Amino acid sequence: MNDTYYEFGTPADRWDRAQMFFDAKEYLTAARILGGLVEEAPEQVAPRLLLARAYYHSARLSKAEAELRAVLELSPVEHYARLMLGRTLERQGRSEDAAPHLRMAAAMSGDPLPAGGP
Repeated sequence: MNDTYYEFGTPADRWDRAQMFFDAKEYLTAARILGGLVEEAPEQVAPRLLLARAYYHSARLSKAEAELRAVLELSPVEHYARLMLGRTLERQGRSEDAAPHLRMAAAMSGDPLPAGGP
């Protein structure tokens, strides 16, 4: 992969750039930038979570799942990651695997489960 200006700058510059591309729905470019940030600081949750979202929106579901599992390993109480993991598994046709994550996300956020939900 050729380096472009996207990968240059301070981590804060690249974070801002990644968010800008994500907000513009340029998920592949956002993921490219975020991947570098995650490599540099794998213990940080926010870049991993945004990377997972970029993967999800660009239909790279196995990569989204891997990042979400990494987020939950770092921060088991991250209810949004739990919700996203459930939705990612559902989108892969793995409803049974998704159900416990969706239930836990609902319990953690205080949201009731939908009628007839998982």
